[in-house]
Amino acid sequence: MPDSGPTVDAPADAAAVARRYQRLERPLSGVVSLLAVGVVAAALFFFPLFVGLLIAVAIVALLRIPFFQSSGTAHLASSAATETVVDEFESETPPPLAFQWGIADSIHSETDGAVYELSYLFGLRSVTVETEVQSRESPESEPAKSEPADSEPATELTLAVTAGGQPWATYSFSIREGDAETHVDVEWESDRRFELRQLPQWFVTERYRDDVLSAQGYRVLERDASLSL
Repeated sequence: MPDSGPTVDAPADAAAVARRYQRLERPLSGVVSLLAVGVVAAALFFFPLFVGLLIAVAIVALLRIPFFQSSGTAHLASSAATETVVDEFESETPPPLAFQWGIADSIHSETDGAVYELSYLFGLRSVTVETEVQSRESPESEPAKSEPADSEPATELTLAVTAGGQPWATYSFSIREGDAETHVDVEWESDRRFELRQLPQWFVTERYRDDVLSAQGYRVLERDASLSL
């Protein structure tokens, strides 16, 4: 999808948290790479050449082979009106993706979503992240556990995210008006596996996730995130 749509500004408070995340995540990822290089160099130096090469290949494969998938759930609350919350989750900068749009070089509005251009390695590499949000029918089963049975039907949304043209993650949002607040139930699951060398990124994301949501006016009432093979 070409980034031909109008440019969008990221919410400043959340973007500031995302930049703090970036300042910690990038060095940690670099440390993992340097440690791997050190282990490979030591293997080649201290072991016979053939053994050292086998160890080097094993280390590189261990870091590069996709092992993990991530998933999770969250229950959020906001003092904003339900219509405002729905607009935010349907916008070019949905709250759960603050670590993407908050550090993007540019954000472009597109039909039913947005395009984020991100660069890394001092601008030597870049990736295009695309989002598409769609409404889905509210299930006819029991209402969300956080709400009474006679509350208004929830607004159900699905957010599909791709990176570099490949599926990256899928989010499901259920937004419902409560007695005094708007409640949002979030479910997400990665659509691709990621490598061992990307684990620091996951841990730093978990460290700052509550902060970046709070910067957007959302209290995290419950949250659970997990990794699986």
